Amino acid sequence: MNWWQKLKKNGLAQFGALLLLVFYITVVGADFVAPYSPYEQQPNGGLLPPTQIYWRNQEGQFIGPHVYPTTLGPVDRKTGDRLLKEDKDNPAPVGLFVKGPEYYLFQIVLPVPAEGSWTLVRLGRIPILWPNKWKGLEIFPGIPCDRHLFGSTTGEATVNVLGTDDQARDQFSRLVHGGRISLFIGLVGITISFPLGMIVGGISGYFGGFIDTILMRFVEVLMTIPGIYLLVALAAVLPAGLSSTQRFILIVMITSFVSWAGLARVIRGQVLSIKQQEFVQAARTMGAKPFYIIIRHVLPQTASYIVISATLSVPGFILAESVLSLIGLGIQQPDPSWGNMLALATNASILVLHPWLVWPPALMIILTVLSFNLLGDGLRDALDPRSLQR
Repeated sequence: MNWWQKLKKNGLAQFGALLLLVFYITVVGADFVAPYSPYEQQPNGGLLPPTQIYWRNQEGQFIGPHVYPTTLGPVDRKTGDRLLKEDKDNPAPVGLFVKGPEYYLFQIVLPVPAEGSWTLVRLGRIPILWPNKWKGLEIFPGIPCDRHLFGSTTGEATVNVLGTDDQARDQFSRLVHGGRISLFIGLVGITISFPLGMIVGGISGYFGGFIDTILMRFVEVLMTIPGIYLLVALAAVLPAGLSSTQRFILIVMITSFVSWAGLARVIRGQVLSIKQQEFVQAARTMGAKPFYIIIRHVLPQTASYIVISATLSVPGFILAESVLSLIGLGIQQPDPSWGNMLALATNASILVLHPWLVWPPALMIILTVLSFNLLGDGLRDALDPRSLQR
């Protein structure tokens, strides 16, 4: 039985993979899935609860899904709750693939430093040359589109399936767009940290001796640094006025820097065993250079562990970004991320009176972390050499 057949029999791993696939497809097409811009403020629409969808009009006739224009009314003196005012005379039909503001689907724009924008800043006492201006480098222009997955067909009322926040912004739209940062920060993080850990571990294990001693002592020093405290300390001394793009880059760099050491140590142990194999000895006898042997013959033998470790490492990056944004040191408002959306949970009145602002980002973080762990556990069982021999 090969690893793929064994993985297909693991229902929990399949559930985690399917859920992650849905999440990533959703955030990639966030402009289409979200009915509104994550920055758009709705007139007199602050802290609205989830919009109720009706199927029958006031006379009891079935007219299909529709909503009514809703605003906040006066405070109820008995309960202290804000009353809702619904304009029952103007039903607004709700439909799929509704026409709305134009956007560019699948557009890819990478932030790059603008020319002549470098300045000297200090990270604590350490001077760093840092760009103070960024520009967008268009990789793919995107497909112009003006259709959204759902919404009001007339535009006379808003459809806020998860309500609105204190700035009158649609919570569902911010949740979907915020997932781009929270989900992709893990993928970008392992793209940076894993090659570094593999190369350092491969060199250390293959050459051994003095090189191994120096590299492993450096790795051990990094492993003794508590990651989350380092993140908080470094984020607190960042220069003021950084954009969310700059903070995203710094968070990825910091988390990648402190997360590769454990991988390097494990890879080093595997390479110590692999380099004694006959195919490595044969390549060495034929005159292959050491770096070529490490990249071409040794590291591919650790692929199963790397795949499993990468899958299980992504939640760490997601949680790190969420914690930093939660305490105000990560992605800053008005740019959404699941972490800074969850920051509203620190307000007790929000938890009691407006719980729809808290549970969606918390639930998304929990489901994402759980899905990666389920998929990682499934891959670990499927790629176990002992199980493949059965």
